[in-house]
Amino acid sequence: MEITDPHPPLTFRTADLGDVPAVVELVESAYRGESSRGGWTTEAHLLEGQRTDAQAVAEVVTAAGSRLVAVERGGELLACCQLERRGASAYFGMFSVRPEQQGGGVGRAVLAEAERIAREEWGCTGMELTVIRQRADLIAWYERRGYRRTGETLPFPYEDERFGVPLRPDLCFERLVKPLG
Repeated sequence: MEITDPHPPLTFRTADLGDVPAVVELVESAYRGESSRGGWTTEAHLLEGQRTDAQAVAEVVTAAGSRLVAVERGGELLACCQLERRGASAYFGMFSVRPEQQGGGVGRAVLAEAERIAREEWGCTGMELTVIRQRADLIAWYERRGYRRTGETLPFPYEDERFGVPLRPDLCFERLVKPLG
């Protein structure tokens, strides 16, 4: 009896401007509103409103030293992430996985591919990212993958509703780093 994998493999490609609407929808579904509550990455308890918009995604796609990685399975967009060159390090952001796909290894695969791109294609020696400090579960997920907390915090942009409408007054970002060997 032949056993076949019910899931086609993940494919990784560089997103282009034609992907912008689908990426915006993906990011919103992973972090905001009711659909985000189906996964564990929701920020709906911390923020209302949008997480991103078409202009912000288009800027990531077209910026020099930036790459938006689209992750598909069977032609369906399941995940994405942004990589941005910052000297010897790469910044990892806009990381999103469809809520119904979370917990099945897609996120780990995306992070591993992002680290590979930064290390092998860009020659980076480190990866950095920021996480809302109040997201202890997400910080712990990154720590299990070799990231360490730096103790450095960055203010949340309370004055800019393009990043959401905060539901509490104490939000800030914490910087995490990982050496890429």
